[in-house]
Amino acid sequence: MQIIKAEDLGFCFGVRHAIKTAEQMARQYGKVDTLGDLVHNTQVVQRLEQQGVRIVDTFDDVDGAKVMFTAHGVGEKVYDEARARGLQTIDATCPLVRNVQQAVRDLANHGFFVLVFGDKDHVEVRGVLGWANGQALAATEARFDAMTVRRWNKVGIVSQTTQDPRRFTQFVNSFISQYNDDVQEIRVINTICLPTRRQKQSAIDLARRVDLMIVVGGRHSANTRHLAEICQEVGVETHHIERPEEIQVSWLRGRERVGVTAGSSTPDDIIDRVVGHLEEMARRAESQDMAAHRHEAAFSATSGARDGYPDTASTAGGSR
Repeated sequence: MQIIKAEDLGFCFGVRHAIKTAEQMARQYGKVDTLGDLVHNTQVVQRLEQQGVRIVDTFDDVDGAKVMFTAHGVGEKVYDEARARGLQTIDATCPLVRNVQQAVRDLANHGFFVLVFGDKDHVEVRGVLGWANGQALAATEARFDAMTVRRWNKVGIVSQTTQDPRRFTQFVNSFISQYNDDVQEIRVINTICLPTRRQKQSAIDLARRVDLMIVVGGRHSANTRHLAEICQEVGVETHHIERPEEIQVSWLRGRERVGVTAGSSTPDDIIDRVVGHLEEMARRAESQDMAAHRHEAAFSATSGARDGYPDTASTAGGSR
């Protein structure tokens, strides 16, 4: 059985930068508080906690004068509140998320109502919406009341950075086909980050070449869930796991090629552990198959002799 890793997988540069920043701050100051999860991966969060990186849900929970914003970014008013409380902010917002925030602010300032293609409950999307002065909403389907769209007059469309490019295109086309006559102007900005696009395309390419896909990443990682979904859409059996121990032997039976990809919140060491675990399971399965074949061959030979068929010894005896 061949284990094949996707060409693009795992941590993106924005997440790597945020984690490196948090680790540096924790070493320098003994601890650091981050507003929300630094990364949507339980193992990474636990490891960072051991280094002094503490997650807080609100500014009321901040222990000290510093707070770190994660790669997902926050809304404009969150910066204002931090300043009002006298907190020093350590901003680890991904530059590509920052680009979306800037695009949304510029659109809103020029009179556009902004549609953000993405999960309204995702932390990145909540932060992006916070740069539109209340003139924005998030959606994954282009279903709106026509009268409401007419009141928007001018509409700008952007995307959550980790969304599927194909679905974003479908969303834009659907909106244009339904509401093009209801608005004065539609402006579309493709804000899906290039690493995400490469990662998803790499997963699709690999899924087309294998018998089974293993997608590694946190259960709460939207990016990882999207990877699993697009692999399933290719038509290959796909399993989303967090740890190598979750892999079941039954998944591997009869497989010749197993593909592995991972979300942008998945560290290299976990990916390596999954690949190593798969390779060990493959070696054990191969050894068991060989033992089973030897046992079957021995049983057939013994059974044949009992049923009256000559074996080597009886044939030799008959020649005398």
